[in-house]
Amino acid sequence: MSIEAAHFRRVLGHVPTGVAVVTAAAPAGPAGFVVGTFTSVSLRPPLVSFCADVGSRAWTAMRDGTRFGVNVLAADQSGLCGRFARPPAERFDGVGWSPCAHGLPRLDGALAWLCCARFSVHRAGDHDLVLATVEELEVLRDADPLVFHRGSYSRPATLSGAS
Repeated sequence: MSIEAAHFRRVLGHVPTGVAVVTAAAPAGPAGFVVGTFTSVSLRPPLVSFCADVGSRAWTAMRDGTRFGVNVLAADQSGLCGRFARPPAERFDGVGWSPCAHGLPRLDGALAWLCCARFSVHRAGDHDLVLATVEELEVLRDADPLVFHRGSYSRPATLSGAS
């Protein structure tokens, strides 16, 4: 059975995802791209994963690096996603960030930040599945996360009375 890409995207768009920006210190300067596939994998050892489009210029510039930063975005940072849709050379123009001890860009205003070391990369169709060991992590502020759902960014519904 052949599944059309548009239908696949429309159906899976009903699965809400958090939004993060993966960053690195590339030879030409800071690099980064948006992912909706960031997730925890293991507690022992502490592993996380994300998927990167193999055709992405930003991923191509970062692919051979040994460390990545993961910046978990807040609900008020949807404009930052548009910024990272620009050509790679323009993505950090006007974006506040500071380097960590390894030189990885840590974006101003992010909810959380992780410093990760490459564990493995596996080709999965038109994406690379990246597994990384968490070396450092920190909650930077208390706010709602940015969520992508059915083609747009939104704030998660607050659960009241949940037990």
